[in-house]
Amino acid sequence: MVIQTDQTPDARQLTIIAEQLGRAPRGIEAVAATDGEGTPLVLRMAPIVDGKPFPTLYWLCSERLKIDISRIEASGVIKQLEARLKDDADFLAAYHASHHDYVETRWRYMSAAQRSEVERLGYEAVLRERGIGGIANWDQVRCLHTQYAHHLCGSNVIGQWLDAEFAVADALP
Repeated sequence: MVIQTDQTPDARQLTIIAEQLGRAPRGIEAVAATDGEGTPLVLRMAPIVDGKPFPTLYWLCSERLKIDISRIEASGVIKQLEARLKDDADFLAAYHASHHDYVETRWRYMSAAQRSEVERLGYEAVLRERGIGGIANWDQVRCLHTQYAHHLCGSNVIGQWLDAEFAVADALP
């Protein structure tokens, strides 16, 4: 079960996140999704981390989901998806809509102070033009992990396909 939360992580969740990442977390603004037990699945990240643009709005932190998606990715699915994007205009349009949703959501979550800092540092174009996971070419698929993280928190056609084909989220508590 996936629960969209968008809440500040509590102490228990911060401990889990540090274990999931293998380091102290940086740039987390919220836990965007959890499983039914409150374990973080997706983090919502700040637009600037350590003074640099961080275009990955949603970060998949669940160890189980990362492993499952890595296995799917290793099977060559990205090439299959990119071929479908070339051949299926409706799928491509839905994928572009996913990128637009991501960019708009990233910008909407920014506070006025963050927007001001983004503009001051000259990162506005990066954060307004880079899509899911920071990808520049919206006709390519770079990383299934970022696609799936977006799917759990927004509208992502690749994540929907992953669930339809591989039932990725079915085993979550």
